Amino acid sequence: MKAIINILFLRFTKADVLAFGQKELWIGLLFTWLVGIGRYWDNPKAELLQKLGLGSIVYVFALALLIWLIVLPIRRDSWRYIHVLTFITQVSPPAILYAIPVERWTTLAVAREINIWFLAVVALWRVILLFLFLKRFAGLNVFELIITALLPLTFIISSLALLNLEHVVFDIMAGISQTEGTANDSAYVVVLVLTYVSVITFPFLLTGYLVSIYLAYRRRKQVIKNVD
Repeated sequence: MKAIINILFLRFTKADVLAFGQKELWIGLLFTWLVGIGRYWDNPKAELLQKLGLGSIVYVFALALLIWLIVLPIRRDSWRYIHVLTFITQVSPPAILYAIPVERWTTLAVAREINIWFLAVVALWRVILLFLFLKRFAGLNVFELIITALLPLTFIISSLALLNLEHVVFDIMAGISQTEGTANDSAYVVVLVLTYVSVITFPFLLTGYLVSIYLAYRRRKQVIKNVD
């Protein structure tokens, strides 16, 4: 639990991550599962797998794999999938905010605004944690840090934009039901701005990522040469 507390308050170190074991992984998966259940517990239209919280479990495994693969070619220090997966599961607890049934205590419009703020706070906190994780554990420099932290985010958003799913996903994440009332136009403006920014910046981030891979290759080659 100490590791989880350190992560929640942004105080974790590389030693904390290296000390991760099966206990931390199972605790993280438990929180992920509970949060997954909480997201849909009061949604009558949720499917069985969603109510069982299994979607969140699959998500953390997939996201951890994506981050692990992106950083793998340019990392400097120890970089194991199990460490990345365990860390990703450890950031689940704050998402319990999504399970608070605020619509039962206020109007639908206000509840939507509150849920959107919950989503924004949790998302910002997780992005900050990702930056800290890549800096403290993977040993990336500032350029590599920006590239590897933003690349998966813009990739996901751009992919959703290509499939025209960004509004649907936003509604699910924020707990908004399209069958009730009207959509929150101001929130969708934010989503559209993020989508456009992601689509525009993704090619540049991808180019920077390829450059980072090349520089990392040259760095390792130089180290081998010096050893010889």
